[in-house]
Amino acid sequence: MVKAVRIPGGLRAIALAMATLLSACSFAPVYRVPATAIPTQFKEAGNWQTAEPADHLPRNGWWRVFGDTRLDRLEPQVAKANPNIAAALARHDEADALVAQARSALLPTVGAGVDVERDRQSALRPLRGSDQPNVYGSNTLDVGIGYDLDLWGKVRNEVRAGQASSEASEADLASLQLSLQAKLAITWFDLIGLDQQSKLLDDTIAAYQRALQLTESRYHGGIASPLDVSRAQTQLASAQAKADDVKARRALYEHAIATLIGVPASEFGVPPDTASPHLPNLPAGLPSALLERRPDIAAAERRVAAANAEIGVAKAAYFPDLSLGLDAGFQSDTFSPWIAAPNEMWSIGPSLMATIFDGGKRAALVRGARARLDENGAEYKATVLNAFQQVEDNLALLHHLGDEAQREDEALTAAQRTLTLSMSRYRDGVVSYLDVVTAQTTELTTQIDSLELDTRRLDATVGLIQAIGGGWSAQALAAPKAAS
Repeated sequence: MVKAVRIPGGLRAIALAMATLLSACSFAPVYRVPATAIPTQFKEAGNWQTAEPADHLPRNGWWRVFGDTRLDRLEPQVAKANPNIAAALARHDEADALVAQARSALLPTVGAGVDVERDRQSALRPLRGSDQPNVYGSNTLDVGIGYDLDLWGKVRNEVRAGQASSEASEADLASLQLSLQAKLAITWFDLIGLDQQSKLLDDTIAAYQRALQLTESRYHGGIASPLDVSRAQTQLASAQAKADDVKARRALYEHAIATLIGVPASEFGVPPDTASPHLPNLPAGLPSALLERRPDIAAAERRVAAANAEIGVAKAAYFPDLSLGLDAGFQSDTFSPWIAAPNEMWSIGPSLMATIFDGGKRAALVRGARARLDENGAEYKATVLNAFQQVEDNLALLHHLGDEAQREDEALTAAQRTLTLSMSRYRDGVVSYLDVVTAQTTELTTQIDSLELDTRRLDATVGLIQAIGGGWSAQALAAPKAAS
């Protein structure tokens, strides 16, 4: 065993004084979240949207508000199998490892070494004694302890910067997950909308085939002209072409869903389903709540905090580094006795290192750190502004699309009535088939527009949920922060 070394009283006093000063200094500026203009309410909310916190959204599973069981089964697979989520999680783990690496500098470093060698010295070595042998052994057992005193807060600011960066990467992970989940929901609703269009076109094709048969029958009876038959055939072929186009577009959405949930497109399929998801009425919440509910805003704010701490790291380079060292062990030219009192050796004392001239390097580092703080502060403000715009955009869409849906329903009712009257008058020989074609085209176009409008309202609802942060909250970052 290594014999304990007794530290002189003067050195103990110096060590105690240095430890007292350890947490006394930090050159990082006092951190403040960049000031941003926060509106008191959303302009596009109108009277139809209640301004209250949106905490009613589920923390895990915001998509359940649509009441679609198949979407409920698909969404959890995004977090489990999507490779982009896995990559973001790895980046977060890497940031955590860097924090642990920075925090290790707050503790002493302990090292041990054993050196056993056989040496021969030159016969003409300067100042060689006459009684010194040509060949001798050197056996050394050494234990050393080194401790860099963090007098200027360099290490502590590195830890703060690393912790803030780790929290930013955690918020990035939540933001990416929310984005992919929202993309899956939108893609899913688009696919359902195409299924509804496909059923509509199938019904329309069947109706057009009956109309063609009626026209051909009237033609063979000498009542209708060949032009009427040609028009009926054109309408039927056009509807069939639209049906093929819908099937092609649906295949692309199906492939996109497969990729989002981490499944090869060749191995994934979704049976057609025309059931309409529930369209919830979501309050947007107060504008100030966005700062707590948006993970991308939290990530931007944490990067500002990291840049603020890095200024302290850069400024600390102007001051000397003070280290305390203790080295003790045994050294002998023989193995026996080796670890014995006469062979003990030790050294203890502080070391001070300072840079006198660096050609402006430290000043450049400080300027660079301040510039990064300004850059991250500007990016934070831009993120906040973009968040408000996204909420306002989707509120406006939901507001005006709701009004448009009412008008579209009225138009569809009128188009269906017009088609019924046109077919009846055509059978009676009052009008030509051109009137029927016009009514058919208008009715089909209006029905497709109505279905697309329903899909757009669902997509805008998903966009609003994403814009207000889904079920995420900045409290998700508070627990790891408190634990650290």
